[in-house]
Amino acid sequence: MTKPRIAIVSGDPSGIGPELIAKLLHQDGVQDAADIVLVGDGHLWARGAEQAGLNVPLNTTTEADVADQRGLSHLELDTIAPEDVKIAEVTVEGGRTSLRCLDKAMDLAMAGQVDGILFGPFNKAAMTAAGLNAEDEHRYMARYMGHDGYHSELNVLDELMTTRVTSHIGIKDVAANITEEGILAAVNLAHDTLRKAGKARPNIAVAALNPHAGDNGKFGREEIDILEPAVRKAQQKQMNVTGPWPSDTVFLKAQRGEVDAVVTMYHDQGQIAIKLMGFERGVTVAGGLPIPVATPAHGTAFDIAGQNKANPGATRQAFDLLVRMAKTHRADRGAA
Repeated sequence: MTKPRIAIVSGDPSGIGPELIAKLLHQDGVQDAADIVLVGDGHLWARGAEQAGLNVPLNTTTEADVADQRGLSHLELDTIAPEDVKIAEVTVEGGRTSLRCLDKAMDLAMAGQVDGILFGPFNKAAMTAAGLNAEDEHRYMARYMGHDGYHSELNVLDELMTTRVTSHIGIKDVAANITEEGILAAVNLAHDTLRKAGKARPNIAVAALNPHAGDNGKFGREEIDILEPAVRKAQQKQMNVTGPWPSDTVFLKAQRGEVDAVVTMYHDQGQIAIKLMGFERGVTVAGGLPIPVATPAHGTAFDIAGQNKANPGATRQAFDLLVRMAKTHRADRGAA
């Protein structure tokens, strides 16, 4: 199979993204695994290479020629002046260049010129100031691509994936937003994404909402009335799904490698476990979008920006997962 072609966006120029990408490109096997197109201003990539103490040669291409590029190439954009890059600061300019570079990467992907997108950490405050006009970059991407189907952020640590039924809402609103349909959508998303990443029959565990999985209704009826029926419906579709499991033990099963994914009921139920198990290796996938998209799960780390201290571990994990998904995406659309 022809190697997939990956568009890479550096992320917020004020953070560690440019440095991370420079380090990624110098790791063994990266440039052998995919054809890579760096999307963005040349001075940002040069700055990242300088921060990392590495050399990143820029073989400039044009948008019309991206699909014919092999190896490492660079699509030059003009989104920010060098003097407007303020290391370790939230700026409108940083948010604007993040959005414009991401937009161009999505344009390439929707045109079939690349098979997936990897982006360095964005800063939501900067992007919001620059006109994000969405809850997060994942919903922004869905709107930009004209995708109105179910989509959600997925978190990945090594071979373990988590999805969640509710996300960025207050804890007091969680129970009211737990539905059979929402659980099944999260299960389906985990199942489909894992299959695209190479898991033929994923093993998926559903976490309970209440302590001790409700203890037969003593601590709440959501498990009896909503979660158990949703699990049965997933099983009737021949999916390998179990639960609901008490949320204080389900990640022990995950840590032992007994499941491939955990469906959680709310944001921190999965995030705390994943980050404790391996913060430096965590990956975020924009699940459900028409194009594979991945990014390291950590943020812009302004406290170490520009100091050559950024650990590229999660960025490499994101790249490796994206390559697997991009291969499937390329094959599915019949690209040569």
